Amino acid sequence: MGERLIAGALLVLSFPILVLASIIVVAISRRSPLVAHRRVGHGGRAIWLLKLRTMWKGDSEKRLSFVHRLSATEAPLLAPNKKNVQVSSRFAAFCRRYSLDELPQLWHVVRGDLAFVGPRPLTRQELDTYYGSDTALIVSARPGLSGLWQVNGRSRLTYSQRRRLDLLLIRKWSVSLYFKILLLTLPRVLTGKDAW
Repeated sequence: MGERLIAGALLVLSFPILVLASIIVVAISRRSPLVAHRRVGHGGRAIWLLKLRTMWKGDSEKRLSFVHRLSATEAPLLAPNKKNVQVSSRFAAFCRRYSLDELPQLWHVVRGDLAFVGPRPLTRQELDTYYGSDTALIVSARPGLSGLWQVNGRSRLTYSQRRRLDLLLIRKWSVSLYFKILLLTLPRVLTGKDAW
């Protein structure tokens, strides 16, 4: 309950930033400001994860709406340590670098879909391709906004490294680890370290 209240407060405080960023995204992309991508949540339940739009090259959205639900072909599986060539706007790259595109996910914490700390919410394709027999363990935990891999290399890491850190987070879970990750997350978000 504490996380959900804090997430709600942060969402209210960040609302002016989200509104301004959404207006800019609509102006430069002529598309919806938010996108939703299907992820696997706690217990294997599907989540349509919200993000501020930062990619629009080649997407098939035909009409302007508030949220565009991405199909599997519009949200390709990408190597984590490779820059996405679909991010062609400097503003979009800025939003990704400083995690502004993830601010809408505070709503998922308010709803209870996500925690502040946990394994990253993954697609079914990512789970099948990279997690295999460890999928059941991954989905036994509530996914989070931040985790061990986000504070230990983030975009520089391979899926193998990400998988190892996600599993380590679940197996070594403790209150002290939770707060350590939260404390390490803030400077990485503010500096944009290891993000693109």
